[in-house]
Amino acid sequence: MMRYLSTPPHSTATGTGHGTVHRTVHGTTRTLAGLAVLMLAGLTGCGGEATEALPNTGTPPPNSNYSGPPPATDDVQNFKRTVWDNLVASNRCGTCHNVGGQAPTFVHEGDINIAYAQANTVVDLTDPGQSVLVSKVAGGHNCWLASDQACADTITSYLEDWAGDASGSAKTIDLVPPVIRDPGATKRFPQTSGSFGTLVYPVLQTYCADCHVEGVQTPYIGSADVDTAYAESQSRINLGNPAASRLVERLRDDFHNCWDNDCTTSALTMQMAIEDFANSLTANAPDGDMVTSKALALLGDGLAANASGRFEDNVIALYEFKAGEGRTAFDTSGVEPALHLNLIGNVDWVGGWGINVGAAYDDDSGNRVRNGKAQGSTMASRKLHDLLTASGEYSIEAWVAPANTSQEDARIVTYSGSATARNVTLSQTRQNYEVLHRSSTTDQNTAFATADGDNRLQASLQHVVVNFTAGEGRRIYVNGEFTGDLDPAEAGLLNEWDNSFALVLGNETDGNSLWEGTLRMVAIHNRALSDDQIQANFEVGVGQKYYLLFSVAHLIDVPQSYVVLEVSQFDSYSYLFSEPFFISLDEDQRPDGIELAGMRIGINGREAAVGQAFANLDVVLDADRYSPGSGQPLSRLGALIALENGPATDEFFLTFDRLGHHENVRIESPLPPQPTPANGAPASHIGLKTFDEINVSMSRMTGVSTNHPAVADTFATVRQQLPTVENINGFLSSHQMAITQLAIQYCDALVEDSTLRSSFFPGFNVSAATSSAFDAAGRSQVITPLINEFVGQDLASQPSVADIENELNDLIDRLSACGGNCASDRTATIVKASCAAVLGSAVTLVQ
Repeated sequence: MMRYLSTPPHSTATGTGHGTVHRTVHGTTRTLAGLAVLMLAGLTGCGGEATEALPNTGTPPPNSNYSGPPPATDDVQNFKRTVWDNLVASNRCGTCHNVGGQAPTFVHEGDINIAYAQANTVVDLTDPGQSVLVSKVAGGHNCWLASDQACADTITSYLEDWAGDASGSAKTIDLVPPVIRDPGATKRFPQTSGSFGTLVYPVLQTYCADCHVEGVQTPYIGSADVDTAYAESQSRINLGNPAASRLVERLRDDFHNCWDNDCTTSALTMQMAIEDFANSLTANAPDGDMVTSKALALLGDGLAANASGRFEDNVIALYEFKAGEGRTAFDTSGVEPALHLNLIGNVDWVGGWGINVGAAYDDDSGNRVRNGKAQGSTMASRKLHDLLTASGEYSIEAWVAPANTSQEDARIVTYSGSATARNVTLSQTRQNYEVLHRSSTTDQNTAFATADGDNRLQASLQHVVVNFTAGEGRRIYVNGEFTGDLDPAEAGLLNEWDNSFALVLGNETDGNSLWEGTLRMVAIHNRALSDDQIQANFEVGVGQKYYLLFSVAHLIDVPQSYVVLEVSQFDSYSYLFSEPFFISLDEDQRPDGIELAGMRIGINGREAAVGQAFANLDVVLDADRYSPGSGQPLSRLGALIALENGPATDEFFLTFDRLGHHENVRIESPLPPQPTPANGAPASHIGLKTFDEINVSMSRMTGVSTNHPAVADTFATVRQQLPTVENINGFLSSHQMAITQLAIQYCDALVEDSTLRSSFFPGFNVSAATSSAFDAAGRSQVITPLINEFVGQDLASQPSVADIENELNDLIDRLSACGGNCASDRTATIVKASCAAVLGSAVTLVQ
């Protein structure tokens, strides 16, 4: 299987006359040519059952109830394996579209060849996502999941698996003319909830507050906080057409919790409240002096631009987070059993496909509750064990946006049983990605990570892939590129994996390793992706994308001319406009010396206040730079524009300072005077030593080499846990734990080495009995060197020597109290503990 992405203007075009341009999509090719012959062969029973070995896709075995004629061709066999076996069940399509049932009988149990012929009437193997079979389910026809979109995506995966072995013509995307209309007088949501609170909110609070409130069910449209209800309602209200508002449709069409058992009246009540709210708002119209294109809406006028281009031949679990509501993230890989994830705790949906995992604050204590996660069942997760151990390799692929770069031991994707028992984990520690992995040659709790200082992990949207193969071990890729980090362990076998673990996103199974950030897509492959495939998947991007064709034919002498942009909903708050190009759908046309300068994006009747990345654009549309069918690229920049009403109702248009003979003389407002910068908080004169500084300091103070085997092993283990920046405000308790472990190892090496020990603690006998070793003279022989070598004397700034002596005497007293039955090595142990108490204190950490 391979999905496709519609390409930017450099893709190949095929001429089809005026009005439509076909844009060829890179990738493998397929065709429907010859299907009639195959259908005829299937109906007449010619040929035998396919004997060629089929690829391992992880789908269930052929349905055991089938006892009809064998598949007539290899393609019929592929159809049975990928589509029929998955849809024939009575809880899917088998009850209706079976023998003697409703046409088309594409899951006919009596003859797989008839089922195949019927299926071909409702599928499009050149673009499976556009199949009638898919659109029917997406429209709400007998979906077996809680999300129609999840059912549609799952069936699309089945059809793509079936189409994967076909070949023929290249897939194309048609750029077709949109409906031409002028930018209208568009209403937009006010910044405050004032009129919403008096007109719509009372209906929501009266009838929706039992369910749609915090802690019960999203969206929180019935929240006791009117501002929360307003924010949650905006994407479900259509100001231009209140009857099309989702709040109304849920009552009128879905019969969702209507009051007084009358859905028609309930829907009308909601619609009238929204109409009153919309009528209270003032519309915006573009300034008459502007040079504007025609107007478009994203969902109503956009052409779907991502027929994908991703490599997904071996995907066994796929999360694209398209549902947008509810508490389930659906696995739409099409590989059974479906590994759906329950959204637990503080997990919210993100616009443009995604989920955000975060921490919440407990109302009573004010403490952060680190419970956000998306977790699958152990039973469904077992398919990961079965399919990954069978192949002996894997790829974990994710689009992630970390909330910050200070998180440590934060689990992004994990297939595990606890914080210390796992099969594989992708996690974050500050600015490093880490992979923890169980195999015959690796410790499941020892991380393989990107190199310190490379700062691979950033608090921005990133494409991350973890590969494992028997030949190369673990490899990490960020934004399509191999990081260059080499797995220190030899590649082993996965035969020790545990099949009782669960897949979790954003946390550990115990909920104590929270990762805060946004997940836009997660895919698990049971074969490792190649470098080229990873690069291709990165270039495809993530989320739903559209082409918007802004008509400019009324401004220049080029018929059917458009400025086209690729547009997607970037997150819950913004749109991304990118890859602009000029094109005429009349392939006989060529632009000739047309100036285009100062392009800006307008939304809902006015130019967006910020994000105008194309404002400095200054190009000439010229025949020498123009390719018929592909157009002329305008810029490689992208622009983020704030979302206002939502993708269903926001109206966009373009403005130009100059296009052809039309010009808008723009007088920029003078810049305000630069304010006097405020004095920030005083910077601390005290800082932290970083990991290498701490290691070298301990080595010099004790005399133990940093290359001492036990010391080097401990430092390699705790290095990621030590400070990486000198800012004292970045101190964490985990830093102190790591320093303590390292200090103990240095002190152990110091005391065990007789030469170093005699030099450091002259006159002290570590072999003496504990009861006699720590008399006044003995204590002085231990404490005085520790203070002199680790703390120093008569410094301008240092801890009180008397306080340190008192603490060490108390420590020795407690450790010496063993009732006269102290172990023979107790004295040496007490010396090591006293050494570690001073060496692991602030005297080593602070500078």
